[in-house]
Amino acid sequence: MKSRHTGLRHLTNSTSYSLKGLRAAFRNETAFRQELGICVILLPLAWWIGATPVEWLLLVGSCALVLIVELLNSAVETVVDRIGPEHHELSGRAKDIGSAAVMISLIMAGLTWGLLAWQKFFG
Repeated sequence: MKSRHTGLRHLTNSTSYSLKGLRAAFRNETAFRQELGICVILLPLAWWIGATPVEWLLLVGSCALVLIVELLNSAVETVVDRIGPEHHELSGRAKDIGSAAVMISLIMAGLTWGLLAWQKFFG
């Protein structure tokens, strides 16, 4: 359904829905809470490890990427669970693909942090 709201009203509504989604993820998704906790710990370290603005952005961006992918994965899982609790090959495949996306984002974040930390301490 198309909204009749435009401009500031649309921006206000969109922001409200986004915050509602973040609260729902925090309340209902253990993995999101864990990844958010790790990001909260890592973000102050980004100021120390990142020697340039680009390095800082890579460190912070890799954390943000993990959270974004986790939110999308949680959305996919929620929709699949809404459809029904019975096992279906396509439902399982959708959940597995979402999980793989999270894993790849975690690997990329780990490589980014590891490489820049290695460069700072041993380079």
